Amino acid sequence: MFSRQRIGQTIYIPLAIHSFPFLRPTKLTDAEKFHIRYPDPSMLTTTADKLRYYRYKKSLLQREVAEYAGINENTYIHYESTGHDYYPVDKLSRIAELLEVDITDLLDEYNRFLYDGQGRQIRKIRKSMGLTQHQFGKLHGVNTGTVKRWESGKIRVSKRIWKRLNAV
Repeated sequence: MFSRQRIGQTIYIPLAIHSFPFLRPTKLTDAEKFHIRYPDPSMLTTTADKLRYYRYKKSLLQREVAEYAGINENTYIHYESTGHDYYPVDKLSRIAELLEVDITDLLDEYNRFLYDGQGRQIRKIRKSMGLTQHQFGKLHGVNTGTVKRWESGKIRVSKRIWKRLNAV
């Protein structure tokens, strides 16, 4: 409160307090550089880059996205780092909601494969090759039980194996 005195009395005048979020210039520069390099999201191939693109477009901080998705900030930072393979659908759904995009707009080819139902797709590949689960497992260096769990969706196929499946 700010006080001003009149003769014989004190009048209190409230001051307005404003707060503004602090935007670090280096982050703005990073965003500008990124959007100059990738003016269209269709140019991006990794989920990490797509997350960064849409986050920059909405002028959000990593901390804000992490908080909304219900994850630790370091986890989200890892999501935007090169080499991160797997993104949980429930977390990506929340992030897509915040970024106002469809979840499929955020997915790279591997995560799209998982999202679209890896089990059905692996079964289709295996059957098109005319292989039993045992033969298919042997071809990819895994046991029959692993192939059964892939096809039932109980475990996730690794990106390394997925790449080999795509080479077929």
